[in-house]
Amino acid sequence: MKRLIFLVPVVLFAALIAVFAHGLTQDPSRIPSVMIDRPLPTFELAGLDGKPGFASSDVAGEPHLLNLFASWCAACPQEHPMLFQIAASGVPVFGIDWKDDPAAAAKWLAQLGNPYRRIAADPTARTGIDLGVTGVPETFVVDKHGRIRYKQTGPITAADWSGTLQPMLAKLRSEA
Repeated sequence: MKRLIFLVPVVLFAALIAVFAHGLTQDPSRIPSVMIDRPLPTFELAGLDGKPGFASSDVAGEPHLLNLFASWCAACPQEHPMLFQIAASGVPVFGIDWKDDPAAAAKWLAQLGNPYRRIAADPTARTGIDLGVTGVPETFVVDKHGRIRYKQTGPITAADWSGTLQPMLAKLRSEA
């Protein structure tokens, strides 16, 4: 019986290692969102540099992307060329500058260009919190009824666009 007592910590330690090893195999960019198939939270945000922002009601009526970014975001410049490509394909891309100084964001967009149909500032992160944002960049696919259909965590790559986002948006556009 005493020999079995010594095995208990060894078995518990092995089980703990197995749990941690399983966690390491998970893709951290696949964070599930409780917002999937729910309406876009209601918001009304100011724009950058005195330009008009937008409200959640302004983006209803057609499938679109809602992209949260920031001038301080290290991965956002990597994603930026892809956003231009997406916008050039005819998909409306709306931007929310998240937890950022609006003047810094305006300067950042002046340097890199502006792929967004409209931009709003969320300096207090209230809208981001309502969306369940964990960091930037994050992008939401929103259908014509204003329901969130997908959440992309991290920068959109060409593979993300062609393999997931583009087909999803095409399907949403074809739905009556």
